[in-house]
Amino acid sequence: MASSPRSQGRPDPAEAPAPEPAAAASPPPAGISLRQLLMSLGEPLVELQAAPAGLDVEIRSVALLDPEDPPITQPGELVLAIGARGRAAFPALRAGGRDGAAAVAVKLDTPAQAAALSATAVEAGIALLSVRSEARWEQVDALARAALESVPHGRPGEGPEEGDLFSLAQTTAVLTGGIVSIEDTANRVLAYSRSTDSDEVDDLRRLSILGWQGPEAYLTRLRKWGVFQRLRASDEVICIDSHPELGIRRRLAVAIRSGERQLGTIWVQEGSAPLTEHADQALLGAARVAALHLVRRRRELSADLTLTRTLAAGLLEGSTGPQPLAGHLALDAARPAAVLGFSYGNAGATPSELTRAEVTNLISVHTAARHRSALVTQVDARIYVLLPQLPRSIDLGTLRGWGQAITEAARRHLGMSLRGSVGCIVPGLGEVPESRREADRILDAMVSAGVATTVAALPDIQAEVLVSEVLRLLSRHPEMRDPRLTALVAHDSRSQGQLAESVLAYLNAFGDVRAAAAELHVHPNTLRYRIRRAEELTGLDLGRPDQRLLAMLQLRLPSSL
Repeated sequence: MASSPRSQGRPDPAEAPAPEPAAAASPPPAGISLRQLLMSLGEPLVELQAAPAGLDVEIRSVALLDPEDPPITQPGELVLAIGARGRAAFPALRAGGRDGAAAVAVKLDTPAQAAALSATAVEAGIALLSVRSEARWEQVDALARAALESVPHGRPGEGPEEGDLFSLAQTTAVLTGGIVSIEDTANRVLAYSRSTDSDEVDDLRRLSILGWQGPEAYLTRLRKWGVFQRLRASDEVICIDSHPELGIRRRLAVAIRSGERQLGTIWVQEGSAPLTEHADQALLGAARVAALHLVRRRRELSADLTLTRTLAAGLLEGSTGPQPLAGHLALDAARPAAVLGFSYGNAGATPSELTRAEVTNLISVHTAARHRSALVTQVDARIYVLLPQLPRSIDLGTLRGWGQAITEAARRHLGMSLRGSVGCIVPGLGEVPESRREADRILDAMVSAGVATTVAALPDIQAEVLVSEVLRLLSRHPEMRDPRLTALVAHDSRSQGQLAESVLAYLNAFGDVRAAAAELHVHPNTLRYRIRRAEELTGLDLGRPDQRLLAMLQLRLPSSL
């Protein structure tokens, strides 16, 4: 699967000799899916920006496209657009879409470039990958070709991996003359060999396979005998004598290790015939082969989880669209969806990595218990729960209850204060970014307005949300502020006065001097003096509704008081 640099050139159709008739067409080269490529290259090297045709498009080769070369691609190619940034990558995307290429990889400088190129990729119907700026193109080329040559077919975690372990169990059974099972460190059965004679199988194996986990009574016996302790401490094959009174035949066991880490155990039960003379040696070899399988499976499962989180984050941000995630997880993109947002209660605090992991795990467990398809991902300092495929009868009240249960559990079990928001329920995955934006608006307002409630939907605090957004607009546009109020705040800063604070308290109390004075802990006459003094210094007339409204808004800016 070598790459095909454009610098090597392709023959001009006008100059190329006519092809000779072939006896039979050669089969197309085998490829891998875009999903498998992303799992192989990994998030640190490339990121998916757009996948309008989903993640199952097939990549059959890799090609380097230099900016000086004509934009010509081949079906099934991963096109590495070297040196093409920004608008310079548009020809490669359009050519790839026209010629049936699988994907185009580019380097991006700005979010604006990513948005523009993603839109063009969607229009052209081709996947767009962004390559980290510090990555070398020859590195991407080599890794992509290695992925084409080595990635197993089928979705990771399905079929091939399990098949390999079952095949290994069967081979080990032949070499040892026994009956084999392979378990993980939690004693869950991962694979086992076939046995044609049911009389050979003892109770321990039978119960383990039927329940896909060793029965607790037998596991307790093995712990008491020190079997698990010896497996954790040694690479040697351990022999467990038969115990007819317990229904246990003689068996051998060996730990499956990667370095110092135990990944699982291989068990060989003796049947009606004794184990072979070199069963110990065969079992040691099987354990080393099994370690390769389990390490690979862990990496693939981790890659699958990373890809799922990346696709969920891309959907929340509106950068990848619904198709990649829906295809990856077989979701119905036309079912209702919503987003729950969570932020840490203490806005100024930065939780540790361990705390963040604990909070994320807690949220994952609680949402999974209520909705099978819930996806939890973290974007910057906020944690989002994407709820796809919701029942059409669900309402905001139900989702608010879910959020409330999570914040209460975080406070009770972790001593952590969380704020939660419920985004709007949208008709399908394509509108998820709208729900995420609403969840963010609510969280922003809860912080800026000091909302007491811990979980809210937009109808609960609509006024606070809108006022918060008006204040944000004022803070970003100084030209929209009244300079007289700005001067009042500056005067207070110089003289350590409280005129601006007093005016705001007076306005918040609808002009009720006694109520405002009580709020400020001053005498009503003191407050009356301050209001007159503020009007004299600024020329404001607080008897005019428009000036009162503007003063109330501007003096609420964080920089004002």
